[in-house]
Amino acid sequence: MPTERPEIPTVGGERELLRAHLEYHRATLAWKCDGLSDADLRKQSMPPSTLSLLGLVRHMAEVERAWFRRTINGETELPLVWSDEGDFQVAYDAWESTRSEAFAAWQAEVEHARRIEAAADSLDLVVHSARWGADVSLRAVMLHMIHEYARHNGHADFLREGVDGVTGA
Repeated sequence: MPTERPEIPTVGGERELLRAHLEYHRATLAWKCDGLSDADLRKQSMPPSTLSLLGLVRHMAEVERAWFRRTINGETELPLVWSDEGDFQVAYDAWESTRSEAFAAWQAEVEHARRIEAAADSLDLVVHSARWGADVSLRAVMLHMIHEYARHNGHADFLREGVDGVTGA
């Protein structure tokens, strides 16, 4: 079943628009992976890069966890999804991963992120990030996540075209 991307409203409050853009970009990553086998999703871009569509999904699970659970929710002792050693780059190496494993982890982190964001009183929620050594607001995290997905969805465009020639998917 193909992934449906939500419509993005052109008028609305700041939080509504940020949520809509983030959900659109989350759906876009899933959409770029529609109809591909595990082997297709593991296909790497070009040596020496290990970048693949499945690696991007795994990476975004880490990013969702890092910003929403570890930073905003204060779960600082929560390990990374794919590395016990705290190495964010491990997520990109999806050579032995499967769609079901990667997507289950990513979707679980997206659900946590949605609950954390919805529970916050406002975008003005500010927490201190020990990792960054600075205060960070929920607004900044939402904007960063949109940027992160948009950048990686651009990578996904090229990766998908390299797998099966499909563009615009």
